[in-house]
Amino acid sequence: MVNNIKLSDIAYNIDGQPMFKMLSKVQELERLGKKILHFELGEPDFDTPDNIVEATCKSIRSGETHYVNSSGLHEFKIAIQKTTLNSRNFKPDLNQILITPGANSILYFAIKCIVNQGDEVVVPDPGFPTYFSAIKACGAKAISVPLFEKNNFRLNPDDLEKVITNKTRLIIINSPSNPTGSVMLASEIEAVYKIAKKHNIFLLSDEIYARLIFDDKINFSSPSIFDECKERTIIVNGFSKAFAMTGWRLGVAIGPAFLIEKMGLLLETIVSCVPPFIQRAGIEAINGDQSQVNFMREEYKKRRDFLVDGLNKISGISCIKPAGAIYVFANIKNTKMTSLEFADFALNKAQLALLAGDNFGKYGNGYVRLCYVNSLDNINLAIKNLKTALENEN
Repeated sequence: MVNNIKLSDIAYNIDGQPMFKMLSKVQELERLGKKILHFELGEPDFDTPDNIVEATCKSIRSGETHYVNSSGLHEFKIAIQKTTLNSRNFKPDLNQILITPGANSILYFAIKCIVNQGDEVVVPDPGFPTYFSAIKACGAKAISVPLFEKNNFRLNPDDLEKVITNKTRLIIINSPSNPTGSVMLASEIEAVYKIAKKHNIFLLSDEIYARLIFDDKINFSSPSIFDECKERTIIVNGFSKAFAMTGWRLGVAIGPAFLIEKMGLLLETIVSCVPPFIQRAGIEAINGDQSQVNFMREEYKKRRDFLVDGLNKISGISCIKPAGAIYVFANIKNTKMTSLEFADFALNKAQLALLAGDNFGKYGNGYVRLCYVNSLDNINLAIKNLKTALENEN
């Protein structure tokens, strides 16, 4: 019988992403006629800026619909060099840059090219679920570094040092963070880099939310300034969030040339190349008019403030104000529910889809993540529904 045929070990070690599992569940409810408020997925409710769309259409009409260099368009790499120089004070070599189908894929490419079976990868916890899933799929072990609310969910380098072993091959950091929105201080970033150098291990810096910092007193910091991505640092970046381009699937990796070469071969093997017209969109995104991008960032800041203020007025919930990204990580311990129980309660009693903190690691219990890429009206309704549901429960 066909169901007696076994799959590979990796097939049984793929977890996927919990946000898409929740989305599927919510869509089933919506097909039954239920109206659900979406706060589970980091999906900007803004359209991709017009100038980016127009640049893409122009590229398609001009015939740029064929294969291109698997590592990326030369013109796009030049644009990446310039924006990296402006934002991180160094200019990577062209062979240090890899254009990818979304930033998510970079995590897998990097981990696959760095770790062997049984190796360890240190990850922030709570952290982005793909870290855990990709590490597991590659036969390695994810080692958590706890992020504590008392430290505004910033990674403490002392806690990192404690979990390094002779099996550690890679450290992953994420600032601004998904799911907490925390932004690490420059001193903390430097300390993490020194730990990676001390133990001669790679350091992957997930900087997908680098353009989304809302506190004027906090500057974006990257460990790449210490080795210019020539020795051990790998930058993960992409266009999904800041440019409202989630469906375009466009990412950029910058790292040591010897590693980028191997990651490029893996990309070439799996997807051949990123479509040229999508890469033209990336060029326009970073070189073109930024007015819509800046408008979105200001709107997110307003929404963050409104959501945090509203959550803190609900009995049993407390929420610190995140410095960046597009998420809040609310403390629901005083509701006496687990994170999973609270997520089910919010969905069924408040028609509000959010994610349980457990989905982001073992230190996420007692918290829930809400994305504030939604209108102020919907945020207000979500707060009202949640407040009413909890009052009725008590």
